[in-house]
Amino acid sequence: QVQLVESGGGLVQAGGSLRLSCAASGSIFSIFSINNKGWAWYRQAPGKQRELVATSTTGSTTNYADSVKGRFTISRDNAKNTVYLQMLSLKPEDTAVYYCKLGTRPEYWGQGTQVTVSS
Repeated sequence: QVQLVESGGGLVQAGGSLRLSCAASGSIFSIFSINNKGWAWYRQAPGKQRELVATSTTGSTTNYADSVKGRFTISRDNAKNTVYLQMLSLKPEDTAVYYCKLGTRPEYWGQGTQVTVSS
């Protein structure tokens, strides 16, 4: 199966930036089909429901939650089987565990990476 490994989280002050990465690996058969699937980033803060942050479709169409529009950018490097989330002008309310997701039926999830923004 496909495995997604996330990196790039950390602790930053308000107004700072981070870039999250999510790299997919697996069998040749699975990797071959990755580029035909959509990517998404979610986040979940303690005591809150998981929130969809950004999506990138196979046609490179992107969508963002209103709370991050103008600050976050999702991008993908199909050659590297990797999706990124560039996060600028971070706010304390962005603090959460961020998860990447690849595909649907089946879908694959990253392990999560903690982003903490201090005021």
